[in-house]
Amino acid sequence: MFGGALAVLVLLWWRTGVSRVALFWAAFILTRPLGATVGDFLDKPLAQGGLNLGRDMATLVLLAAIALALWLVPQRAGISALHAQNGPSGDRN
Repeated sequence: MFGGALAVLVLLWWRTGVSRVALFWAAFILTRPLGATVGDFLDKPLAQGGLNLGRDMATLVLLAAIALALWLVPQRAGISALHAQNGPSGDRN
């Protein structure tokens, strides 16, 4: 449910002019229950619908998922307002 709500926010970001600040805060708020749900799923016993990995193994799985996401999603350097206004050298022409 929380992952689906985050997917809706991504679609809004791509397809609409909804405030980026509002979308950021909505996504920020949704990540907390999503993380709790995923953590519970990894740690719960099999009889209760979880994977029964235990706390240590669940932590390692989450760290590996984060590392994989950082590796797969290209990172770009931001452009400062001064750089955008004055050009690459920062000097006014």
